[in-house]
Amino acid sequence: MAKAKDIVMKLMQAADIHIDGSRPQDIKIHDERFYSRVLSGGSLALGESYMEGWWDVRSLDALIFKILEARLDVRVKGSKNLIVPYLKAKLLNRQKTHAHHIGKWHYDIGNDLYSEMLDKNMQYSCAYWKNADNLDKAQEDKMDLICRKLQLKEGETLLDIGCGWGGLLKYAAKNYGISGVGITVSKEQAAFAKRNCEGLPIEIRMVDYRKVFNQFDKIVSVGMIEHVGYKNYGEYMKVVNRCLKDDGIFLLHTIGSNKTTRHPEDPWNDKYIFPDGKLPSAEQLSQASEEFFVMEDWHNFGAYYDKTLMAWSNNFNNAWPQLKDKYGEKFYRMWNYYLSSCAAGFRSRNIQLWQIVYTKKGLPGGYERKD
Repeated sequence: MAKAKDIVMKLMQAADIHIDGSRPQDIKIHDERFYSRVLSGGSLALGESYMEGWWDVRSLDALIFKILEARLDVRVKGSKNLIVPYLKAKLLNRQKTHAHHIGKWHYDIGNDLYSEMLDKNMQYSCAYWKNADNLDKAQEDKMDLICRKLQLKEGETLLDIGCGWGGLLKYAAKNYGISGVGITVSKEQAAFAKRNCEGLPIEIRMVDYRKVFNQFDKIVSVGMIEHVGYKNYGEYMKVVNRCLKDDGIFLLHTIGSNKTTRHPEDPWNDKYIFPDGKLPSAEQLSQASEEFFVMEDWHNFGAYYDKTLMAWSNNFNNAWPQLKDKYGEKFYRMWNYYLSSCAAGFRSRNIQLWQIVYTKKGLPGGYERKD
């Protein structure tokens, strides 16, 4: 154990992290087994030991940012904990055979949690902070940015693949005069979205995306392809192509990986937050789409996700007194670790946020982005 402690302390010093220091990123160890566990288990062990109360820190996001900045995640991988996610990704296609699992695991845990954590329009994706100074405005600006990029016109039809709680469809119907269909695999989201869009020409379906056959003027998908899996990107693009009219526009909003991989980026996230999740790379999206679409525009505003996640974290912690009896202390630590580690990932630019605009044949005269 002493050797493991020496190694971990040297690694932390290289990342400007001190044991029992007074700065936001400095770590307080409560259980000496932490050192050997993290050295052998990598990021999975780091997250699990935090959930179990083995260590604390004033600022989780600052600590994890320092770890990522110093590339300690690469130097201490905990390779044995990568075996199961790798084999699952390599041998199975769970995103296809268990398409509804993520709805039950993550999105059905409680609309009370998401109502407190998110903005007033229940947007669970990166906000657009270019001209905004609060979360509500930044998320409204994101929705309007999407509508303008889609060049929505009154009377058009819009399909939202992975519609969440229906906020984007509601905004588009009220402000751009469209009618639409939203699909989700979450029972709680579907029920909420139906109430949220009541009185508007919006239909909410709880269905897998492969089972949609209608055609639409425009299609949008926000934060959903991360659950599709690399084996299914081609089929996903084929379905969108099938459902999009020949002169239509498709906007894909997704978190993106800097590198092409075929397994989950982080074993802790895969185990506790987004099972079977997979961030697509630019190469994977390009290869999957080239048979079906012309890529008109590619917009990266991943740095805004750091600010979005920290706003969610602040909301979550402020609301915790009302939520704690239902969710419990271990969930509190897990959820804070999730929000903070994701914020650090975007802050370090290890992961990105892309909005990609596609058309079937290319717009005559070209496409002009509507920022």
